[in-house]
Amino acid sequence: MIRISRPALVGLALLGVLPFVIRLLFSGSEKYYLHLLIQILLWSFIYTGWSLMGRFGLTSLGHGAFTGIGAYATVLLWNFAGLTPWLGIPIGVAVAAIVALLVGYPCFRLRITGHYFALLTLALTEFVRLCIVGWRDYTGGSLGTQPKRYGDGISLYAMQFEPDRVLSYYIALALWLFGLYVWVRVDRSMDRYALDAASQDEDAAASVGIHVTRERLKVTALSAAMCALGGAVFAQYQMYIGPDTIAGLGVSLNIVFAVIAGGMWVLLGPTVGAVFTQVLSEGLRVTIQGSATLKAWFGSAAFALDTAIYGLLLVLFIIYMPRGILGTLIERRRRSDAVAARGSERTNASLAANGKRP
Repeated sequence: MIRISRPALVGLALLGVLPFVIRLLFSGSEKYYLHLLIQILLWSFIYTGWSLMGRFGLTSLGHGAFTGIGAYATVLLWNFAGLTPWLGIPIGVAVAAIVALLVGYPCFRLRITGHYFALLTLALTEFVRLCIVGWRDYTGGSLGTQPKRYGDGISLYAMQFEPDRVLSYYIALALWLFGLYVWVRVDRSMDRYALDAASQDEDAAASVGIHVTRERLKVTALSAAMCALGGAVFAQYQMYIGPDTIAGLGVSLNIVFAVIAGGMWVLLGPTVGAVFTQVLSEGLRVTIQGSATLKAWFGSAAFALDTAIYGLLLVLFIIYMPRGILGTLIERRRRSDAVAARGSERTNASLAANGKRP
């Protein structure tokens, strides 16, 4: 049983009333801020799914493939087979999990980890992207495609709620909470200790009876399924998908950067990473589009400055903040608490030596 602390309950209550606070304070730009919040929640869920693997030393650059599989499977089944997303999403999630198992089994069986595993998953992302571009008659190619609109755009059957941002916000919030629940369950399970042991020394873990391949396949399939689910819900909310927005290498790299920036070893680290990257992305977009100086200096390349800044920040985070923003803050707080505790112990010992009560 997972116990929820009082601060967490207060936070949930605040998130529950946040759309109405935004409507009260920013009535003129309510849809914009709700859209930003929905993006943060959806990507937080996807980032949380990636962190399930990343925290155990399985650095994957292929999760852009899984988000793409989930999104495109759902949309194509709806557009060409008339299959409701309520069935299309589970199919897309299952396909992503099967692909993860097919790719992961030979890797883990042959002990392909580290840099080689990252390169292999990178190739998977590019393979999926090229398939999407190549099947342009169905996917729209590099231009992307849209789910066929059902009625006036609000339909439970078609899972389309685009005009109602408040409803979309609560769906994204529920998905985010589900992602946190999965993360906590994995963190408190015996599988966590088995994966930790395997990440430290695979031979030693196997020698004490841990089935390393099976444990890694379980977390890989779970991680891929979560990313596919996030990609499918993103497609239903955005009502547009493209190979570069939901399935390309850029998506995989953004996932890795956000989780590293926020902190992959703490529960809310991926969420902090999502807030950081989404706000940074939006700020850079507004700055670059509104800056005549940047356009004069860099020309059309100015619109690619955000990617260069992401790369620079990723290097800085890896060097100076390897635990991420939230992880570093928690570590510093623990250190300060430890220093304060040692100071208190010395004071008490000094008072006791002088015959005084502390």
